[in-house]
Formats: sequence, structure tokens, C-alpha cells
Amino acid sequence: MTTNAEARISELGLMLPEPPKSVANYVATKISGNQLYISGQLCLDIEGTLVSKGAVSTGATIEDAVAASRACAINVLAQARAALGSLDRVTGVSQLRGYIAAHADFADHAPIMNGASDLMVDVFGDAGRHTRATVGVSSLPLQASVEVEAIFEIE
Repeated sequence: MTTNAEARISELGLMLPEPPKSVANYVATKISGNQLYISGQLCLDIEGTLVSKGAVSTGATIEDAVAASRACAINVLAQARAALGSLDRVTGVSQLRGYIAAHADFADHAPIMNGASDLMVDVFGDAGRHTRATVGVSSLPLQASVEVEAIFEIE
């Protein structure tokens, strides 16, 4: 069963950027059977600028980090579209993993990751509901506040 994800992208007024190229010895996406794996995507906006920089609560607010999580998810979708040709080939979002730059005493990771999770449900409906892990880390590439990776079910 296909989704109407491409139509939802338009309805939501989302613009998916040209997906960033891998900058090291890895690939951005990999298809294995009926699964699409998407490497961690940073919180870059359409122009390639970080939406939020630094650790949450010292360099970034929770609101900044929620927006960053959503930006990561938009980049995940851009990578998926590039790999599949159309987001309508996605039959489900299996898992998201979010990495939040924060200090050891920070505890509000889950609301930040909702920026990405909510977007997946907005785009894919019930097929966008997924398992997830949300992990606090001391730093991320380019001093990004958030990074998100994904596993999609595809046809």
C-alpha cells in the first residue's frame, strides 16, 4: 500500500533540500530488502546552514532544538526521496534515532525529538508512527544541536 506522502509534502508547504552528500567513508542511504536505511542527518536548513548550534540549554534553547529536530527530519525525507525517486514508495517509518547535544544533567530529550516524530506522522499518517531512541551526546558534527537517522519500510 502506497502513501500519499508527496501530496502531503505539498499540502504542508515543505520544501525538501537537495540532500547533502556523504563527507566520509559511508553512504547516505542503503536499501536492503524492503528497508531503507538513512544515515544521520544534521539540522541544516534549505540553504545548508545549521538551524541550531551547540548543546541544548547552554548553546541552544529547547525550542531551537525542536526546530532542529524537524529540520533533521526534513533532510531524512530529502535523502529518502533521492534514494527512492518518490516518498510514495515508503510504506512505513520503522524507527528514528535522535542524538541531542546536551550536558549530562539535561533530561528533556523526548520533547525535542518530537519535532522529527511529529513530522513523520504529518507526512505519512499512521504509517509514520515508529519506534525511536533519543540519546544525549556531548557533541555532534559541526556543533549541530541535533542529528536524526531513520529506517523506512519501502515497496
